[in-house]
Amino acid sequence: MTSQETPIQNRLKRLRELLAQAQLDAVLISQPENRRYFSGFTGSTGWLLISADLALFATDFRYYEQVALECPDFELVKITNGLTDVLPTMIARAGAQTVGFEADSATYAAAQEWMAATSDCRWMPVKGWGMQLRAIKDASELATMRVAIALADDALAAVLPQIRPGMTEMEIAWRIESYMRTHGAEGVAFELIVAAGPNGARPHARAGQRPVQAGEPIVIDIGARVAGYCSDLTRTVCLGRPADPERFWEVYNTVLRGQVAAEAALRPGMTGQAGDAVARELIAAAGYGDCFGHGLGHGVGLAVHEEPRLSRTNTAALPAGAVVTVEPGIYLPGWGGVRIEDMVLLTDNGVEVLTAAPKDPILPL
Repeated sequence: MTSQETPIQNRLKRLRELLAQAQLDAVLISQPENRRYFSGFTGSTGWLLISADLALFATDFRYYEQVALECPDFELVKITNGLTDVLPTMIARAGAQTVGFEADSATYAAAQEWMAATSDCRWMPVKGWGMQLRAIKDASELATMRVAIALADDALAAVLPQIRPGMTEMEIAWRIESYMRTHGAEGVAFELIVAAGPNGARPHARAGQRPVQAGEPIVIDIGARVAGYCSDLTRTVCLGRPADPERFWEVYNTVLRGQVAAEAALRPGMTGQAGDAVARELIAAAGYGDCFGHGLGHGVGLAVHEEPRLSRTNTAALPAGAVVTVEPGIYLPGWGGVRIEDMVLLTDNGVEVLTAAPKDPILPL
């Protein structure tokens, strides 16, 4: 990015490079996070048509003023009925004969409507463009994400000392969410997870009415959303001495060793598969391979799950500038689970661990 370019202008330039490579005249952006990424728009309804020299933003009366304030690089197209009423004019203004659409997010019905309304142009499906560009964070994105990450750290630090036996999972989750919302978050990044005892054996368990008990593992997975950007943090804790100390410490220390090893090994250029394997092989060697069923991590940004992925199936190289989670876990039905999650920035030489929350799991009673 040149010193004269804004982040939005740089993103549009990179999108136009993809347009040229695909030999398309324009692309219609409809996916919500991509719409925000390329325009700066924080509202909920709108479509972008971007060509080599034109950037149009179509929306309805509710957002005319907002687009004018938030999207200075775009020309507003006013919708009074529906997108298909203005789409032919937009495409004609762009002089586009071939138009791409986001096939990985647009519904079949929507795409059919667009094609029917513009029979004089050819529509081509494109996949992954937004995710590809969003994977590498610019300086403004990183600054915002650092705030969201620190806020989750602070919320956990504020609430952990308040946890007592008999509190419900839901009450703990609400205290964490309340802290984040009253300290700068516009919302949570996802439905917070507090999973106590056997509930922790389900990686995406929801916080419920189960009271937490002394001596059992409690998986707490939280994230804040700040200016659109997400954080993601997991810690596993225990109120007082573990009821089954041998199992608890064996499982906890195995997960921690896997995470530490992965964070030390991750480098740009290695595949997501190779990164995943560092922790997975260590956990498997300890006898818990079948108990680690999800990927090691995922990208985070405007969405809490983005590219790139640290998984057994991702053979693509990890790019410098991506922010990913490192979150190995072991889940034992009937007993519970342990997951430890940091967010890290892939740098030229390795990773910078962005999460600062401590990893001592024992909470004093």
